[in-house]
Amino acid sequence: MGGRDARARIYAAVRRIPRGRVATYGQIAEMAGLGRHARLVGYALAAIREQRLPWHRVINARGEVSPRARSEGQHEQRARLEAEGIVFGPGGRVDLGRYRWRPRVQSGDGD
Repeated sequence: MGGRDARARIYAAVRRIPRGRVATYGQIAEMAGLGRHARLVGYALAAIREQRLPWHRVINARGEVSPRARSEGQHEQRARLEAEGIVFGPGGRVDLGRYRWRPRVQSGDGD
């Protein structure tokens, strides 16, 4: 799957998520041309060095912040999302119907 190229496509997709919106790992995988390989998105985000990448806007398909080896990462992600106006409901879930980013499909550019 072209490790470095795949990571670049993942990071490019994540950069597009606007403030106050979230995307799922699977959604980013699809946008990056990786099909249903959502786990690759998680691995790529775990390896980031660029602090400006809005990694915190990527959550799991249940609308939850995914568990991490270090629990402070989960708390940081939730705090960043809440600072952007995202509300967590019962069980720590984000309402994907309300907050999921739905990028516009660009037409006429051959993609």
